[in-house]
Amino acid sequence: MSATVRRQWRTFKWAAWLGWEMDSNWTEPALFIVYSVVKPVAGAFILVLMYIVFAAIGNYRDPAMFSYIYVGNSFFIFVGSTLFGTFQVIQADREWYQTLRYTYISPISYYTYIVGRAASKVAVGGLAVLITLIFGVFVLGVQFQMTLGSVPIFFVGLVLGLFCLVSIGICLAGVSFMTAKHTHGLAEGIPGIFYVFCGVLFPLTALPGWAQSFGRGIPLTYWFDLTRRLILPPNTIDSGLGFFSDLEILALLLASSLIFFLLSLGIFKLGEYMARKAGKIDMTTSY
Repeated sequence: MSATVRRQWRTFKWAAWLGWEMDSNWTEPALFIVYSVVKPVAGAFILVLMYIVFAAIGNYRDPAMFSYIYVGNSFFIFVGSTLFGTFQVIQADREWYQTLRYTYISPISYYTYIVGRAASKVAVGGLAVLITLIFGVFVLGVQFQMTLGSVPIFFVGLVLGLFCLVSIGICLAGVSFMTAKHTHGLAEGIPGIFYVFCGVLFPLTALPGWAQSFGRGIPLTYWFDLTRRLILPPNTIDSGLGFFSDLEILALLLASSLIFFLLSLGIFKLGEYMARKAGKIDMTTSY
């Protein structure tokens, strides 16, 4: 292993450790695990309550649709935690802890440092997703059906989806070099757009034509659809992407991941350059 690879791995490893400690608020692992279990279960109850209310209003009950909604919301946990966790690294280090200058001038890749911080968010989000799915199976009666041959495709799609998420998050982090501390609206608004247009809560076909076209341009739409295909029993819900095969969706995810990775490199370097040129690389907002 070359010295460059060892340095990058060391940066990633310790950044991930730091992110984990900050996410857990420096508490004991056992206490944090309890919190990690309670939070997704509470979120599942909120979703169930929403479904019961809307089903009662519309006098419509469909177990397949509930499973569709439940799985989509379960994997959307990755989107909120990963995007917000990646985006807020620069804001937190610069505005809250005022340590960005020390991290930035250290002999590490700051890009790798942010990826390491994002890894802890992915790990915490993965635990929440797993707990939510288990709760759905044993308490809410959600039916899962995954064949042995679908397992490799599922994990490849999961890796590509998370890679794409982290790349999008770093694009937002590059933008945050030049923004003030009150930019949480951007970190919360982007996941909100994905929530509406990526078929998380309802099929893409429920949207008007222009919104369906917009949703098909977002790679996460294909990730959610592929995930449902692989772990849910066959149903008659028209997701609007039935003309794609599983392998075609994987190919689209791979291409999208590479595109957003290259964009993340360019936007991050551009934001970093503009912030350094303007003298704002470690400037706090102070209001």
